[in-house]
Amino acid sequence: MTDSRDRFSDRVGDYVRYRPGYPAELVAAVIGAAENTASPTIADIGSGTGIFSRLLLDAGARVFGVEPNAAMRAAAEQGLQAFPGFTSIDGSAEATGLGDASVDLVTAAQAFHWFNNRRARREFVRILKPGGRLALAWNRRRVEEPFQQAYDALLREYSPEYERVNHLSLEDAELGEFFAPGEMTVANFDNWQTLDFDGLLGRLRSASYCPPENSSAYRPLVAALERLFARHAENGEIRFAYDSRLYLGPLDA
Repeated sequence: MTDSRDRFSDRVGDYVRYRPGYPAELVAAVIGAAENTASPTIADIGSGTGIFSRLLLDAGARVFGVEPNAAMRAAAEQGLQAFPGFTSIDGSAEATGLGDASVDLVTAAQAFHWFNNRRARREFVRILKPGGRLALAWNRRRVEEPFQQAYDALLREYSPEYERVNHLSLEDAELGEFFAPGEMTVANFDNWQTLDFDGLLGRLRSASYCPPENSSAYRPLVAALERLFARHAENGEIRFAYDSRLYLGPLDA
């Protein structure tokens, strides 16, 4: 079984091109959670190719992008080299390499489900300044919509690993245990992508549960995706809808 740190090494290009960003309102809520500063220092954990880090940098933050996967980290370093406030770190949620009480915020966008919760929490408490906050963000596919229902069914049928690594199975109560008791707030924001078939296929290939192209499972999956796209596309495109969800709050020691 592929180690979680290496799962995305062969799909960095698709990740950069086809993964969605996050709404400006969500980013503003994260930046606003930093106490007494409009330019917070943030540890973006599992920063990947830098999708969320870029939004934080654009909002005026200083960002430490902590990423254990070498290929994804290199993509972030290349894509964010124009930002003097960005520092790339070969580290993980459980061992960031950052100093004690060194950051105002810890963020994890589309990454928390890969962490060892107990060890990561201890590390976040260590690196956060007093009064610091944790922000967890996901783009959750809006599975109640007809296309997304069919897409989810396709993944369950054709992707052997989907059930095992699907972050949609995370419950709010489980996440609430990570924060100080009763302190977690949850906010939802509309988000979507407009994709042609190549974009939809690239979006699927960017996921860790997509079978490799040289596997026997890949071609049947693509054929099923083509049929699904043909049923739902309008003017050669589909609207790929998300709820961008933000979990925000303090941690206690």
